[in-house]
Amino acid sequence: MAKRDRREEVMRAAEGLFMSRRFHEITVDDVAREARVGKGTIYRYFKDKDDLFFQTAMNGFDELCDLLQTAAPEGALFAEELLGACKRVGAFFRKRRPLFRMMQSEEFRTQWCKGELRSRWAAHRKRMASAVADILRRGVEEGAVRADVSPEVLGSILLSMLRAHARDLAATLGESRGLRAVVDVFLHGAGGNVQRQGATGQPMMAMRADSGDRT
Repeated sequence: MAKRDRREEVMRAAEGLFMSRRFHEITVDDVAREARVGKGTIYRYFKDKDDLFFQTAMNGFDELCDLLQTAAPEGALFAEELLGACKRVGAFFRKRRPLFRMMQSEEFRTQWCKGELRSRWAAHRKRMASAVADILRRGVEEGAVRADVSPEVLGSILLSMLRAHARDLAATLGESRGLRAVVDVFLHGAGGNVQRQGATGQPMMAMRADSGDRT
């Protein structure tokens, strides 16, 4: 019989409780009860509730990095590889919505922290942006992604767009179409002066400003 991973079970319990409660409404006793362990077991792995939620959120970053580093199908075009990576992130946020909320909550909380906690959070964010940057470098090589902005910065922008998709866009356009819209806007911009076929599979309307001074 496989040995139980108590630390993982505790983090999953905290994640599950975050589905219906806020951080301040959850106690260590609640987590212990949900995980079916004693409080002493929790303190064996985590200093306190703050540390438990922080580590759980950081573990989410690690899982996302692993998903982003999944190899693309051989022969896949860059746009297909990028869309595939975005679909994996979107599926993760959809299936692990409490963890997504927890990551957002911890990101807001660490903005007001100093020292080691903030540095550790920044390091995990940087690692995830780097995982996206590894994909975008191929786009730079193929001329599909601009080279005057670092792939790491572009990776952070794309991740912000994916978080917005998980919060709002998926409910408006649907999961698949919303992700295609994210990739389309990321690669081609929010506007343009010509009609073209978007990544959503639907024509994007031309936005033309009539100056009124035609000759």
